[in-house]
Amino acid sequence: MFLTDRDITAGVKSGDIVISDFDEARLNPASYDILLGNKFLIVKGHKTPIIDPVKQIYPEYHEKILQDDEEFILHPGGTVLGVSRDLFGSDEYLIQLGGKSSLARLGLIVHNTAGVINPGHFLNITFELANLNKVPIVLRPGMKIAQILFSKMTGKPDRNYKQVGIFADGEKNFSASPNK
Repeated sequence: MFLTDRDITAGVKSGDIVISDFDEARLNPASYDILLGNKFLIVKGHKTPIIDPVKQIYPEYHEKILQDDEEFILHPGGTVLGVSRDLFGSDEYLIQLGGKSSLARLGLIVHNTAGVINPGHFLNITFELANLNKVPIVLRPGMKIAQILFSKMTGKPDRNYKQVGIFADGEKNFSASPNK
């Protein structure tokens, strides 16, 4: 069962949901819009002959930090890692990341596979941004980039991210580590 806008607001007020700089204007009937942050990780293609996850061969990245008034041009077929401006999480709810239909229609994908945030995981999420269009897409820090949905679980999990130490620092330290 997904939370409604009223449930999300109540969860924030009670502390069951954490959303930094919560803004009711970003509430949708059953989701909350999150903003694009200022940091991007770009694969150093000239230094990355192959990627082989089995052999733990990963690409090198270049970190680009933009000012709020700058823009990032995502070229056709390009992919880049970005980070959310909003820090969010919950011990009580499963959170799901979804794209915004208005951006999806333009060919922007915000995540390929990493759309589930488990209970106990508080983070600035890493986006897997990809441009499927034939023209460049302009990305700006602070733009509405994605939405999060909150789901009630049938019971308390035996463990959560806090308890087992997985991602204990969240993704506040935006990292190119493929193992994060």
